[in-house]
Amino acid sequence: MGSIKSVFVVLGAAVPVIYCGGLVYYFLDTSGSIDDAVTTGLGPTIVGLGAVGLLFAIPLLVKIVGAFSGAGSRARVKSSASETEEEFDADAVLARYKAKQSSAAPTFEANAPAAQRSTFGRRAT
Repeated sequence: MGSIKSVFVVLGAAVPVIYCGGLVYYFLDTSGSIDDAVTTGLGPTIVGLGAVGLLFAIPLLVKIVGAFSGAGSRARVKSSASETEEEFDADAVLARYKAKQSSAAPTFEANAPAAQRSTFGRRAT
């Protein structure tokens, strides 16, 4: 593994899988067997926890694979993509925006009468 961050990412993804697995183990251990768990009504709970645990295992597997193989390939992809992209000029974008805003600015007449606003409740004097 390349960095400490990848270790913590994998451990963080493993927590829900371990939690669901621990609950399945606990429910099976307290009931004695799968047949006893179904008899006592814990069957759907155990099946549901198993399904949720498997769903949480998918991101865990993706993060494990990414931790072992992702660091070197990301750097190569990023360097090849930066060679083909054009440079971004923030000053040019800001200048175009300001030019567009100044040409589309509304003009107001100073002597135009104000529109009458309707009031609700008491009349303003």
